[in-house]
Amino acid sequence: MRDLRRVGGIAIVLLVLLRMSIGWQFLYEGLWKINTLSSPRPWTAEGYLKNAQGPFRNYFRNMTGDPDDLAWLEFDVVSSRWDDWKERFLAHHPDLTDRQKARLDQLLDGPPRFYVKVEDPLPAETLEQGLKRFGKVVTWDPDNQLLVADGSLHLLPQERDALLALAPWPTDGSTPEKSTTSWRRAVENLYRLGSRLSYRERLAVMLKADPERVTTVNEQLAGTVDYQHLGKVDIYRDKLKRYEERLQLAETDFQQEHLDWQWNELQQARAELVGPVKALEEEFHTAATALLTAEQQARGPVVPAPTKISQVDWLTIWTLTILGGLLIAGLCSRVAAIAGAGMLLSFYLVMPPWPGVPSAPGPEHSLIINKNLIEALALLALAALPTGTWFGLDAIFYRLFGGGRRAAATGESTPATIDSSSAGSGSTGAATAKTPVATT
Repeated sequence: MRDLRRVGGIAIVLLVLLRMSIGWQFLYEGLWKINTLSSPRPWTAEGYLKNAQGPFRNYFRNMTGDPDDLAWLEFDVVSSRWDDWKERFLAHHPDLTDRQKARLDQLLDGPPRFYVKVEDPLPAETLEQGLKRFGKVVTWDPDNQLLVADGSLHLLPQERDALLALAPWPTDGSTPEKSTTSWRRAVENLYRLGSRLSYRERLAVMLKADPERVTTVNEQLAGTVDYQHLGKVDIYRDKLKRYEERLQLAETDFQQEHLDWQWNELQQARAELVGPVKALEEEFHTAATALLTAEQQARGPVVPAPTKISQVDWLTIWTLTILGGLLIAGLCSRVAAIAGAGMLLSFYLVMPPWPGVPSAPGPEHSLIINKNLIEALALLALAALPTGTWFGLDAIFYRLFGGGRRAAATGESTPATIDSSSAGSGSTGAATAKTPVATT
């Protein structure tokens, strides 16, 4: 029945309030999320999507781009991301001095060389003969009296000891020569400087050389159980693969409970492996920011590079905000209601309360129907009614662009009237009040 003129007044008020209430919920959620973007912990849907369950699990998890944080365990991927951040840092601060740029390069890749001045150098012949064995690792600059070490070849403890041996400390308790004291002090300072690793070198040690993280192979032990030692990264990947295989086969509650336990174990392993890498990246960003002056720091942090999850977050935030405003204002109310229902349905499908699907965390207990689905159905019901022309900006456009002409063509009055007696205003049924409403 398309005759809406007999809809009761109370029904109209409640339907409009329902539309505006859902709109307010959307709008406030969107504004709250926008407000967090300038905080140290901006809102993101990453955690919600990574924990998706049900038949659409892989689809929603893949929306994050890296659902298991495996990219954080790849040296080339993280190193490339740091290079990209450095370029954006330079673009964000175009007034950096040459000294600041050089310090930034040293933070990321280290200096090209380390050097210390020797106030009282050893005899030239001693230095020439003693430093031959070190090749390019350690050289002597006689013009500036500098002991120089290659920045990419860090001094080893045994190399430091060999350098100290060029000026041995007296064993008879006598006072050492000034050249001996000066040389040994310079060697210790050079070793201390060379022991500092750049952030990229620290990343390489963590992801490529740490025997606990990286799988190692000992060819000398071929054919024995000690031939290969699996690192934690490969163990994590293997557990992920087995979890996904077992998840497809799980049917009983016992199997699902066991998978829940495995999932928690995987999250602990992920935090243990990925946490230090993220902390190192944050340390690098903090150290780079410390190079700036107060005026440069006032520009704020570097804008993060766009990622799949950042695009999802942006779309979610602004969809909530815009749809909320439209539903409150009653503008394009039917389109907004349909779009809002679609968004809520996507929320519902991330963790649907279906039989055989693990329950979503939280106090809610649902089976097939939950709050997201109920709200989506309510929006679809509102989309079937002209609530925006009852109370909203849609009424203005209705009257300006078609309501009046249609009424004239059909001989109806504009706006149409609704008999308020259908609102249950008494048993007499003789109410004469009329409520304006637009017809469809």
